[in-house]
Amino acid sequence: MLQRTTGTPTFADIAAAHARIASRIVRSPTLPCPALSKLTGAEIWLKLENLQAIASFKERGAANKLALLTEEERARGVIAVSAGNHAQGVARHASLLGIDATIVMPRFTPTAKVERTRGWGANVVTEGEDFAAASLVAEEIRKRENRVLVHPFNDPAVMAGQGTFGIELLEDAPELDALVLPIGGGGLISGTAIAAAHMRPGLDIYGVQVESHASLSAFPQAPVDVRGGSTIAEGIAVTTLGDQCYEAARPHLSGVLVVTELQVESAIALLAEHAKQVSEGAGAAALAAVMAYPDIFQGKRLALPISGGNIGTRILANTLLRALRRDGRLLSLILQIPDRPGVLADIATRIGNAGGNIIEVSHQRLFAAPSVQTAELEIMVEARDSRHADAIEADLRAHYVLTRG
Repeated sequence: MLQRTTGTPTFADIAAAHARIASRIVRSPTLPCPALSKLTGAEIWLKLENLQAIASFKERGAANKLALLTEEERARGVIAVSAGNHAQGVARHASLLGIDATIVMPRFTPTAKVERTRGWGANVVTEGEDFAAASLVAEEIRKRENRVLVHPFNDPAVMAGQGTFGIELLEDAPELDALVLPIGGGGLISGTAIAAAHMRPGLDIYGVQVESHASLSAFPQAPVDVRGGSTIAEGIAVTTLGDQCYEAARPHLSGVLVVTELQVESAIALLAEHAKQVSEGAGAAALAAVMAYPDIFQGKRLALPISGGNIGTRILANTLLRALRRDGRLLSLILQIPDRPGVLADIATRIGNAGGNIIEVSHQRLFAAPSVQTAELEIMVEARDSRHADAIEADLRAHYVLTRG
């Protein structure tokens, strides 16, 4: 008979979960990343949870929770509330086990996420302006249809499932100095902390939160109220940790680090460019913390998860372009130029001779220019680095009027 996890999960619970779900999830690789190690000054190992079937570690907790349901509970069906990865995890594993699943997603959840969840066989209800409102809808359905709630984090069986990440990581990685893990509701860090305490006593564990949802910013003092709001790290956009998760993780945490939106954006770009890995914002939060707090991690051997890869294509593209702009490798200029033949050719030649690559050009004669004798030229140029971009801009500024650069 299956043993149901109650209270704070033990290492035995996590080990049992690992055996239970091993055939239904990917044992994601844990690999060194020399490129990121060179950038950070720390030895970086990455565990690639973006390679799970749903591209997120959330699959682990959902798989364990559903596997532990009784036959009576399976017959009743399950319900979950999620705008993303948990939704897909529950949908997929309910389908594998023949369990009817309803997922409530906030009304403005991106269509791609809704369709991916439906694609795993779940009935999706899009109601509520946000997660809190969607949760109320889910509770109504749960009571009316007598379904079993599968909470995204504050459930011992889910925590134990997420802890299987820690078992694999610590079996596959060499001796480490620290783990750096994102904190949303707390399922991943609580389960992993319990596993680490058993397998590698004394290992430093740092949690990471994004500034708009940094409820543990005063750690080790008590959690604080946060403003919430939109964030690129939507997978950890949780205003209040699960109480069971917090109590399980708290004794094992060495600290909690807070990162900004721009730091997370930069980490997404670094993972794409240097590690060749696509990561969502929450999945890049740990790397953002290593970059933001170099004094803590310099010279240490660290393991980080890419905890999820479900980032929208448009968001990823915009994030990479914004990173190029910040790094000075993408130069956007607006010039007022004489409206006569040969000027565009001269500008293109100057940029080409300087080694720049023209990405985009917009030439406006009628409305943007201050005079009928001039035209406005908006041009985007790719440069090698910020110094190269400055040289291109200086040459153009010496011959033309730049109104914005």
